[in-house]
Amino acid sequence: MDAMTALRYFAAGPFVLPLLAALTLALVLWAIPQLAPAHCDTLDGPVVQAAREALAKGDIAPVLAWIQEPQEAELRAAFELTLRVRKEGKEAQELADMYFFETLVRLHRAGEGAPYTGLKPSGTDVGPAVAGADAALASGSVNALVTLVTGIVAEGIRERFRVAAERRPHMQESVAAGREYVEAYVEFVHYVEGLYDDATAAHAHGEAGAAGEGEAQSTHHH
Repeated sequence: MDAMTALRYFAAGPFVLPLLAALTLALVLWAIPQLAPAHCDTLDGPVVQAAREALAKGDIAPVLAWIQEPQEAELRAAFELTLRVRKEGKEAQELADMYFFETLVRLHRAGEGAPYTGLKPSGTDVGPAVAGADAALASGSVNALVTLVTGIVAEGIRERFRVAAERRPHMQESVAAGREYVEAYVEFVHYVEGLYDDATAAHAHGEAGAAGEGEAQSTHHH
């Protein structure tokens, strides 16, 4: 039985009618190519892991920390509905679980002020920084993560500095040479300033890079 047939079958029961629209939307979102990776949007991320734990225990407590207090009523209603539908068989359970995952992640993203574009599959590449952050918490040591991030940042600063420093002595030789220096100078300064802005400001996840870049470009014009 495919997903849409399953939806029609289970929707025939009065206990599932409220789920039909939400599940259809979930399936549509699932089919849309996703944009930048977001850790909490993945099926093997910490938010969905908490959801699986809550459903296995029949206790909503493990997921409440991932949403804001004003969102609790909506999530509790979705949780109770999911628990009822899960009893109707394996296919109903799979659909109901996905509905709950979608609801939880959507509310979590909204609480952080970040957009929600659907769940991403297990195994989605979240990048070495996020993977390193999770590994640090799991191991109890942040040393490897600090080495990773500071190493990449240092390399980025040094390379941009090298290019700007090499072009600086030649900037008066011609207009073209001057423009090449200015291009390298702007790249160097914006890069450093963006890093500093991101390091000293709190951003909702999924927005840090864009916000940092925007601040650098709007605050200073080089």
